[in-house]
Amino acid sequence: MTTFFSHFDWTEIGITTMVLFAVIDIVGSIPVIIKIKKDAGDISPFRASLIALTILVGFLFGGESLLGFMGVDPKAFAVAGSFILFALALEMSLGVKFNKQEEEVSPKLATVVPIAFPLIAGAGSMTSLVSLRAEYAMVNILIAVFINMAIVFVVLKLTKKIEHILGSGGIAVLEKVFGIILLAIAIKLFTNNIQELF
Repeated sequence: MTTFFSHFDWTEIGITTMVLFAVIDIVGSIPVIIKIKKDAGDISPFRASLIALTILVGFLFGGESLLGFMGVDPKAFAVAGSFILFALALEMSLGVKFNKQEEEVSPKLATVVPIAFPLIAGAGSMTSLVSLRAEYAMVNILIAVFINMAIVFVVLKLTKKIEHILGSGGIAVLEKVFGIILLAIAIKLFTNNIQELF
């Protein structure tokens, strides 16, 4: 009899953690977070992380059922997700922008919008969760979500210090490195799932 934790795998945890870290790109979002803090006042790192965690875990467990209700094959969603990850990877590694829309900052809701959603728990991260479910065990993805939210909390708490240590050049390098990693993962997701649709 298999249990939820019987599929625990350090390799899968490492891969899924890296995918989510690259997609959420909390380090690359430091300049945006600083601007939001300046415009809307200080935010609550704990509340923002908790709300984002709730959204991501909820979508992790309910996303596939929602797709089933709409008649969408999870494999097809994984392929669609690979395109989004591919676009995100190009944005990160090449500096191009596919999404020109800018979110307005609300002083009262800055912690929730746009920090928790959509900056942290956005379309990219939610799409990634469903895509990852087609490849990896639920327990490993769940642990990866918790690890990433812990990282998000630390980054939100120490935003100014991290920016000072890394500098704009260091943040740019990190973004490009994770962009290339994400590009390779997007291609892997596409090739692994497209075969099963035909």
